Amino acid sequence: MRAKEREKNEAIERLREWLKPGDTIYCVLRSVSRSGMSRVIDLQKVDKNGAILPLGYNAAIAMGDKYDRDRGGIKMGGCGMDMGFALVYNLGVTLWREGYGCTGKGCSSNDHSNGDHDYTPNRNEGVTSDKDGNQREVNTHWHRDGGYALKSRWI
Repeated sequence: MRAKEREKNEAIERLREWLKPGDTIYCVLRSVSRSGMSRVIDLQKVDKNGAILPLGYNAAIAMGDKYDRDRGGIKMGGCGMDMGFALVYNLGVTLWREGYGCTGKGCSSNDHSNGDHDYTPNRNEGVTSDKDGNQREVNTHWHRDGGYALKSRWI
């Protein structure tokens, strides 16, 4: 395994330890280019004790984005949409590519706004095997799009 790939995998594992589906990630705008076509956004989480956990550097490595050390955030190009939401969505996709279990009331999955009004929290029902012998977990309420696992808020 190459060093860059190992660093990416380590960042993903760290973020999975720090973040769980349903967590709120706070976006801090650090800088906007003169043209308005790029910006630097930092990501943070507030833990249960009120301490601020900086996520930007590890998130940038995990997603393969550029981290701007001078401004302290992830460099994002583009405009015309909520770039903080896009950044947090991409982080969710990176961390939970196979999806995530429903977090219950307040779950932000787009499945709920598209007709799934069942907010029963996910339960792992064990492991099953398919006809080819491949094992997989059996979950009671699974959302396939990991991008909606995290909530984004601007500070």
